[in-house]
Amino acid sequence: MKDAFGLPQSLLVLGGTSDIALATARRLIARRTRTVWLAARPSPALDEAADRLRGLGAQVHTLPFDALDPASHEETLGKVFAEGDIDMVLLAFGTLGDQAHDERDPGAAVRVAQTNYTGAVSAGLVCAAALQNQGHGSLVVLSSVAAERARRANFIYGSSKAGLDTFTQGLGDALHGTGVHVMVVRPGFVRTRMTAGLQEAPLATTPEAVATAIELGLRRRSETVWVPGVLRVVMAVLRHLPRGVFRRLPV
Repeated sequence: MKDAFGLPQSLLVLGGTSDIALATARRLIARRTRTVWLAARPSPALDEAADRLRGLGAQVHTLPFDALDPASHEETLGKVFAEGDIDMVLLAFGTLGDQAHDERDPGAAVRVAQTNYTGAVSAGLVCAAALQNQGHGSLVVLSSVAAERARRANFIYGSSKAGLDTFTQGLGDALHGTGVHVMVVRPGFVRTRMTAGLQEAPLATTPEAVATAIELGLRRRSETVWVPGVLRVVMAVLRHLPRGVFRRLPV
């Protein structure tokens, strides 16, 4: 069960090698979390991540998980919930893709959409049902400010995150009153391995800053978290700009 401050004792991470997810796990372990499940494709990186979290004092398990295999999600994730209640699920997997390449290769574009949206819908519904059955818990979903408005530079990625964001908001409404808390997290540009080599955007942030915002959101039982918070205002302006003006912006 969560402690008096709303922080989880047990955590399931979908996307167990994500820099943001691991920063969040480290922060929560430093507070109260004692059991962590890292779900991802088997790899040395996953094993290394688990060992590092164990070094912080948590009991850490790894679980083979493939976002692109929705048929396996119910059985795979069901094994975790069969071991005991999970206080928080962090849905953190995703792929940025390569916009220029993916525009020329529809198959690659579809893979981005399947990973970021279809796989997340499947895993999200499985976990939401399990949380509802146990009567408590939080589902935290990493979206992006890219979900707010399509940009020429990354509209394939942005459209997949837009779908995920809308899905998560609706799921939160569906679960309202059940004891399950659903929170959408919308970071801006985050300095991670996924964004290495890309031109840094204004108001760039770090995995640790996102983790801090997630912790605060859990304590407040927020439904939406922006990182940094000023992006809420920035995106409110950009969302309402006429398309002709928006097209001319260097974004």
